[in-house]
Amino acid sequence: MVQKIISNNDKLAKKIKFRRNELGLTIEEAAYRAGVGTKTWSRYESGGDIRSDKCKGICKALNWRDLPGQDEEITNGIDINKYKKHIAWSKFLKDGFGDVAALSFAVGSDIILDYIEEDLNALSSLPLGAHIGQLTMSMLEDYLPGQFLVRYDYEFLYKLKCVLNLMRARAKDGLPMYANSVAEELLVYICNQEAAVFIELSGGIVDENEDAYLDYDEWVYDLFGDADIITFLYDEAIYVDNENVYHFSHWFDKQFYMS
Repeated sequence: MVQKIISNNDKLAKKIKFRRNELGLTIEEAAYRAGVGTKTWSRYESGGDIRSDKCKGICKALNWRDLPGQDEEITNGIDINKYKKHIAWSKFLKDGFGDVAALSFAVGSDIILDYIEEDLNALSSLPLGAHIGQLTMSMLEDYLPGQFLVRYDYEFLYKLKCVLNLMRARAKDGLPMYANSVAEELLVYICNQEAAVFIELSGGIVDENEDAYLDYDEWVYDLFGDADIITFLYDEAIYVDNENVYHFSHWFDKQFYMS
């Protein structure tokens, strides 16, 4: 069964905040109990939408049996037109690869940027050298290649954040979105993966040509010109040594689409 997005509103947001205060919990404590980041919890209290798979954690944190109004407030799909003024909407992706490509980067980059910020906040309180595998909760851990898990420390995430912000700026200015480095390829790929989840949980894309959007990965491989990122970084049968361009030590090097 396809999950949905709980459409939060001022009434529900106030109930969440009131209940947290009633229990004497800080935002950090409530977020920890729910298994989400503090920024995500803050969005809940500000009226931000809630993924239905997060409801159980919220209820656990607040000692609720059910989330108030959970069965009443759900979305029925995404209208692409509403995202065309998004700060990270890319005319380059739209013109070259279609609306779904531009939508996926815009939506996905929002979410991934939040995940990076949440992990940065969590790592900032740990000793130097700590990585996301040591965090109680990291949404990024499942998306980043497992071979280099212990390399994903504060410095790495900060660099990744900077790269993503530059890519979002390029999207906003209508500049080419070709990936010049493994880090950029990786960000495009995981933004698209997270966007696909978001679109599915939201009920799909509301469009008369919805069937055209069923393969959400196709545009990514067309943009890259190959599927090497999958071959080298997500195939558990392949070990990437430091001579390979996809080794962690080369992720921020400018290697692709360069004259």
